[in-house]
Amino acid sequence: MTSTFPNVSISTERLVLRPLEESDIEAFAEMMNDELVTAWTSVPQPYTEAHARDWITELAPAERAEGRGIVFAVDEFLTQRLVGTVHLRKTDWRVRSTEMAYVIAPWARGEGYASEAALATAHWVFDDRRFERLELRTAADNTASQQVAQKIGCISEGVLRGAWIARSRNERGEWADVRTDLIVWSLLPEDLEDPGDMGGQRSGAGGFTSYADWN
Repeated sequence: MTSTFPNVSISTERLVLRPLEESDIEAFAEMMNDELVTAWTSVPQPYTEAHARDWITELAPAERAEGRGIVFAVDEFLTQRLVGTVHLRKTDWRVRSTEMAYVIAPWARGEGYASEAALATAHWVFDDRRFERLELRTAADNTASQQVAQKIGCISEGVLRGAWIARSRNERGEWADVRTDLIVWSLLPEDLEDPGDMGGQRSGAGGFTSYADWN
């Protein structure tokens, strides 16, 4: 029987992580068309609202239903504006391990939201889901993503040479594929510091406050 993640939300002092909804389509498509998102991810370019609709209504729910992972929309608590996503993927239920990726919208960068959302997700995965390993992979030149990994306590384990295709603008202003290395990071339960450092709300003896069945 395939294990799956529950349909929950996670709250911190400034953010709410929740399932994506159809009302997110326009803002999600705008975020995924950002230059940095295009450069460091494999999303289609240009990223249309049709792409966003397929991801939000079909592909992301299928990942959760099939036990492959879960996608969280990240909202700013005060404004309820979409500021990013956190994606758990390539989940191995026997090993209790999963890989985390995150995207922050250009209008929300510089606020520490990526670190706050990633750390909240890590506590939820370890404290509530009883996982034993969280993995991140960052492109060699993606220093912003590497800083997030370091800030939440990840340990660099090594380099996968030539393991990723990033994108950059060529002399004609067109997107071109560029092969790059990947840095592998890991986080284990014992690596986590006090979640209070990131403004999290503790729940009982475990991690961040979570609410089942957000919808």
